[in-house]
Amino acid sequence: MKKWSETYQAYKDQEKSSSGSGEAAASRGFSLPLSPSLDDNLAKIEQAIGVNGDLSVRNFLIANRFKAALVFLSSMTDQNGIRENVLKPLMQWQEPEVKDDEEPLREHLLDRLWNETIYISDGQKCSEISRLFDLVSSGYVVLLLDQCEQSIAFAMRQIEKRGIEQPQTEQVIRGAREGFIELLDTNLALIRYRLQTPDLKIETGPVGQRTQSRVAVCYIQGITDPELVSEVMLRISKINFDGIIDAGYIEQFIEDQPISPFPQIQNTERPDKTVAALLEGRVVIMVDGSSFALIIPALLDQFFQTIDDYSERFIIGSLVRFIRLIALLFSLFFPSLYVSVISYNPELLPTDFAVAISGGRAGVPFPAVLEVFIMEVSMEILREATIRLPQMIGGALSIVGVLVVGQAAVSAGLASPITVVIVALTTIGSFATPAYNVAIALRMLRFPLIFLAGLFGLYGVMIGAVFIINHLLYLESFGRPYLLSLITGMRERLTDTLFRAPLWWMNRRPSHLHPIDATRAPYRKTQSYIDGIFQSKGNSNEQEPENLNDPNRNRRR
Repeated sequence: MKKWSETYQAYKDQEKSSSGSGEAAASRGFSLPLSPSLDDNLAKIEQAIGVNGDLSVRNFLIANRFKAALVFLSSMTDQNGIRENVLKPLMQWQEPEVKDDEEPLREHLLDRLWNETIYISDGQKCSEISRLFDLVSSGYVVLLLDQCEQSIAFAMRQIEKRGIEQPQTEQVIRGAREGFIELLDTNLALIRYRLQTPDLKIETGPVGQRTQSRVAVCYIQGITDPELVSEVMLRISKINFDGIIDAGYIEQFIEDQPISPFPQIQNTERPDKTVAALLEGRVVIMVDGSSFALIIPALLDQFFQTIDDYSERFIIGSLVRFIRLIALLFSLFFPSLYVSVISYNPELLPTDFAVAISGGRAGVPFPAVLEVFIMEVSMEILREATIRLPQMIGGALSIVGVLVVGQAAVSAGLASPITVVIVALTTIGSFATPAYNVAIALRMLRFPLIFLAGLFGLYGVMIGAVFIINHLLYLESFGRPYLLSLITGMRERLTDTLFRAPLWWMNRRPSHLHPIDATRAPYRKTQSYIDGIFQSKGNSNEQEPENLNDPNRNRRR
């Protein structure tokens, strides 16, 4: 290993010998084909890749006379697999006897080694330096032969990964405890494990000029609208950026309205939720190195649904979903309504309650709007500090901080007890929102509503609500209106919006996705299910499901 002084001197010499142009240095040797000389090829690789601490070049002989070399990155490849499956078979290979009527061995040596000797299932040929560099950077092992203008790249990638754990951002009470990790192949395996059908199609390709991150587009052929798939691929193909580190980068490049506070693409860490979206006819995007999957398209009602809604019975699921809707209204409008009523319309409150509120605010020197604003900002600071701190410390700080700061603010006369209660209910309501990005949007919009309430009272709250609703009506997600499932009266949309209908009602996929196969299950009347519940066990008079293709079905109704 070189000393650091020698490494520094080599780096300075390389900088002096370079052309000085970043573009020229980046393209140096990239468009050149492989040379028949092994030494020339290794020199081109060293010139194109440069000095890298994890770049390994292993020179050896095949059959004691054919010069060869393996080029790979030691930090991304399986060292034991290289020794056992590549180096050992090649170095132990014996040259067969060549008859007079046979072609010289050197002309087809590469093919014979690949077909008879190498114990690797995934490989491809390469004849250009640029392609060879991309393969090596992706974790491939490249075999170069002397007097051969082609090479073979073996898939020997091995990266340390964390175990599959329960997602921290999407807690579940009843459901699978698995979550995506940062390795794309493992995430795709988790999807195929739950969706074992040949109709599941996965299209992969690199995105990012320098990172060359693998991006996978998943959909179910025969269900997903082909126009939606082509639109997703078109938007991804137009991304021109040097590095894609996370799935959030892709989301910012392909969404319809980037300046809107509301997300138009849903993200999830749960494989079961991803599979459910695929079965509805949606498209899923996954990025190598990210533990989040992007679900396209996404409407507003999706962000308030969880997998628990479908694992539980429909009565419980509908009740919990209604509670989330109340929490949404609390987190968005409760502080502004409090400010407007206290400042402009106290006659709307009952007399006893108004007297109690005025007594609590007797020593507060600030107006209601400034008081609520100070408390909301303090709560946001405390929430952000709790998230960034280590988990063991953050939990204690969130409880102690709220109690101490709230009690101290009331005792010091900076806030009234009712204001502390209002801010606490607002914060709890934002925590009840399942999607973190939607909760942030509601937190952002809460402050303009508070100022409008302080300026115009209830009229200001109404004006702010109208602006928010108009903005939501204007939004689209890949051509689908953002509030489509809430403002239309179609049966298949209303069965899974503000409430969760029984599963036997949801026999059709969402029509706004334009699925090729829109039918989930044969149509059955609700009465047939109710009769089946009260029939005795083993009764053979259960009503058979109706045939959707029967031309007389509507006539019998």
